[in-house]
Amino acid sequence: MTNLTRLTGLPLAGAIAAFASPALAHMDPAEHGSVLAGFSHPLFGLDHILAMIVVGLWAAQIGGRAIWSVPLGFVAAMLAGFLLSLAGVPLPAVEPMILASSVVLGFLVALALRPAAYWAILTVAGFALFHGHAHGTELGAAEALPYGAGFLLATIVLHGFGTLIGALLQRQDLPLRILGGGTALAGLILAVG
Repeated sequence: MTNLTRLTGLPLAGAIAAFASPALAHMDPAEHGSVLAGFSHPLFGLDHILAMIVVGLWAAQIGGRAIWSVPLGFVAAMLAGFLLSLAGVPLPAVEPMILASSVVLGFLVALALRPAAYWAILTVAGFALFHGHAHGTELGAAEALPYGAGFLLATIVLHGFGTLIGALLQRQDLPLRILGGGTALAGLILAVG
């Protein structure tokens, strides 16, 4: 294991462990405000964290304009899913699709598949609709606009974290592929657990 792998793998593991603690719960918008409640929502679900970080990993692995367009495509489609939820439009199998996103996207990174940016955008956008819908379903007493801004910002941060790790590992294909495989495996464990 190289020093770079240790330096990037430890923060990733620490971030996942810190945000995935079962003792944490979603923040009450009345107590913490809607923006903070929205920001915290993706950070309290390992399924969301894995998917959003692996989007950044895959974007960096593909390179070129995918570095910004793939995460942006995810964020835009997630917003659309949120709006569908607010409008009362149901989506089938939301939770299974969220889990599938980390498995499928993790495998794509593990396999080092580098499609054209528009195919990658369509792939992540399909999953992002379900992530956004889940956020909308769990809106609770929060105000929609600040709550949405909060979870969009958290998603951008997680994508940025994944993109940074992917960029650092871009010349070292094996560690990046191992992170993708680990993400897929973690998603599978969550799915059967």
